[in-house]
Amino acid sequence: MSRPLIIAIDGPSGAGKSTLGRRLARELGLLYIDTGAMYRAVALAAAAAGVGVSDADGVAEVARRASIRLEGDPDSLRVLLDGRDVSEEIRGEGVGNAASVVSAIPAVRREMVRRQREMGAQGGVVLDGRDIGTVVFPSADVKFFLTALPEERARRRFDEERAKAREQSFQETLADINERDRRDSTRDDSPLRIANDAVVIDTTELPIEGVFGRMLQVIRERQGLL
Repeated sequence: MSRPLIIAIDGPSGAGKSTLGRRLARELGLLYIDTGAMYRAVALAAAAAGVGVSDADGVAEVARRASIRLEGDPDSLRVLLDGRDVSEEIRGEGVGNAASVVSAIPAVRREMVRRQREMGAQGGVVLDGRDIGTVVFPSADVKFFLTALPEERARRRFDEERAKAREQSFQETLADINERDRRDSTRDDSPLRIANDAVVIDTTELPIEGVFGRMLQVIRERQGLL
């Protein structure tokens, strides 16, 4: 290969992108970039500035001014917002819902895409998100699209939230998942869609080990061709 790999992982909320992205980065010794965390950081910054998510211009200005850095290895990735570690704070369900709205703002997406391209320009990275293989890095060496039935994705998210002692019913979690899917797939700027050359994996009934093994096999095969 002339340069290190760029691996793109796209898919809807709860499909397993972050878990598998971190694991692939660790296995292959690559930088892991959690693009969803960047949108969550913007949502958090907007809330701290008193800017509502419906104020597109205000949120876009917050995004342009915010310093967002990702540091550490895949298993201990830290998200720094204006120098402050917000790794735990951005994982709240409220921030996640706000991030879904914020990420549909075209000016915010353009700013985050610019930063993501800068971070991954040298290769040797695994990026996960909604538009990595279609917009951020359409020439990525390997593209995956992970999906699963909404009910299964909601179950996973519900189990995660319950483990953190957060009170939300399964039906509320499923409704959130469905609403995020709707926003992600219908937004005008960078909608969620499958890249023509992406390897699609339905994770509904597959154990994490099986999905990881399949992804690693695809990457190894692609490495042999590059």
